[in-house]
Parts: sequence; C-alpha cells; structure tokens
Amino acid sequence: MTDIRPKLSKDNPYWISQHRYYELRHFCLQYHEWKKAYNELDGYSTGSIIRPFKTTNSDITGEVVVKRERYSSFMRIVEESALKTDKVIGPYIFEAVTDGLTYEKLKARKDIPCCREVFYKMYRKFFYILNNARD
Repeated sequence: MTDIRPKLSKDNPYWISQHRYYELRHFCLQYHEWKKAYNELDGYSTGSIIRPFKTTNSDITGEVVVKRERYSSFMRIVEESALKTDKVIGPYIFEAVTDGLTYEKLKARKDIPCCREVFYKMYRKFFYILNNARD
C-alpha cells in the first residue's frame, strides 16, 4: 500500500502512535464499503436489506436510519479531514487513504501538483486531523 513510515519522531507536529496510525488507515480503507452499504440501505431495497439485522426489534426502518447515519458519519469524517488537510492536495490525500494509493501511483494517474515530500507531510497531517476528529 503506501510506503510511508508508520513511526514518526514524537517531535513531529503530526505525531500519532504507530498502532493508532494503522487503526485510522484501516478505518479509511473501509470508505468504499460504507458507501456501498449506505447506498444499499436506501429504503427501497427489498428482502435482502432485512436479513443483515439480527434483532427482535420490529422497527426495521429505524434500524436502517441508524445504520445509514453511522455510515454517513464515517464517510463525512474522512472527507472533511481530507479537505481540512489542504484545499488543493486534500482530494489527492482522500484518494490515497481510501484506495491505498502511493504518491507514485497518484503522480502517474493524476499528476498530483506537489512533490513527494510535501504530499507525505500532508498525508501525516491528514491522519493527525482524522485522529482528532475520531476522538
């Protein structure tokens, strides 16, 4: 996936622990799963949407609303953290963290408008912002 070092010096302004970084990284990689689940819970689906609920509660509509809000909240946190990171680089950071892309792959596909060093500085900043948003 990305070739960023998970360990940073505690002197780095964007320091978070190695294990927290991995937790947040895997959180972001679930983005497309949340989006798919959110779209499938549209209120118009038949049959298949009810099966995932293991409940004796008869309020399936309420459960759909709760699940959609949960997925929406997770997606919004990732999206907003990317935008707060940087207005120009943020969309590239978003793609990197949700698709597991490296700077090199982004540069080849999208011609990202910064050097590798700046990109990974913003990448670390993103995870720092996300860490604060997830607390």
